[in-house]
Amino acid sequence: MTPHEVFGRMRERWIANETVFDDDSLSGDVILEMPFAAPGQPGRIEGRAAVLAFVRAGHADLPFRFDDCRALAVHDTADPGTIVVEYELAATVTETGVSAAAPFVGVLTVREGRIARWREYQNPLAIAWALQTAVS
Repeated sequence: MTPHEVFGRMRERWIANETVFDDDSLSGDVILEMPFAAPGQPGRIEGRAAVLAFVRAGHADLPFRFDDCRALAVHDTADPGTIVVEYELAATVTETGVSAAAPFVGVLTVREGRIARWREYQNPLAIAWALQTAVS
């Protein structure tokens, strides 16, 4: 799978409210990076088992369901295995039924059809604001 196809599968999994990664989608030495992680959250996780444990635990605690993942722009890079994706995740808070959205930028590197690195730039303040708006 190409990076474009892998990101398409990630979008499908978000919208289906499944964990975005699974055993088959990740290389054994995958790296998950979140350079702007909120205080107390890890900025880097290495290895398939550790990444899966982290995303599964986080997914189980979500107070919302994803409604859409809009790809705003997809940029190819000099490395054919890497793309940069600007996207927006829209979600509905399950308790209130109110919807909100937040923007993200991801750098996806794929090796032999599997995710080797996912670096997600998220704005914790924008996410908190979106959640607060949806809850109030």
